[in-house]
This record gives sequence, structure tokens and C-alpha cells, in this order.
Amino acid sequence: MPGPNSRWERPVELSTPGNGSCQIRGPFEALAHLSENWPAQQGLQFVKARSACRGALAGHKTVEEARTAFEAAAAEARKHFDGRRHRQSTGY
Repeated sequence: MPGPNSRWERPVELSTPGNGSCQIRGPFEALAHLSENWPAQQGLQFVKARSACRGALAGHKTVEEARTAFEAAAAEARKHFDGRRHRQSTGY
């Protein structure tokens, strides 16, 4: 049954600069993390992940669909952070 206690088969490990790493275990935790701690809150994958997590909590999507979308958002955020770090180190 969908809801805030829905869990993925395996957690998603996130490493954040300055904050260490954390494990996100389901769409509810992912949605909270996207809302409160996300470094790039305007990317396409961020929007898709937020929507997929909401859909999973409402029962319109599977929790694994939400996981896939969340992993894509994490990859997008990594690219954003790496690009920003590169611009800072090169003066751009």
C-alpha cells in the first residue's frame, strides 16, 4: 500500500559535499530531501523526481519508478555541482 512508509528495495546513497553521505530509503524521504536539501531545484530531472515521488505516495506510480526518477535527479545535481565547482576553480 502506498504511503509515507513505502520503501525501495534498496536505498539510494547520496554523497553531498560538506554534509557527508546519507541513505534515502523511499519516496517520502526522497521528496523531503528534494524539498529541503537539494542543490539544484530547477532542473528537469528534479521536477520529474518530485512528481514521481508524489505519484508513488499517492499510488499513481510505483515506488521503483520514483527511485529511478530520484536517481536521475541525483545525477543531474552532481553534474550541476561539478560544473559549478569547475567554474569556481577556473575563475568562470
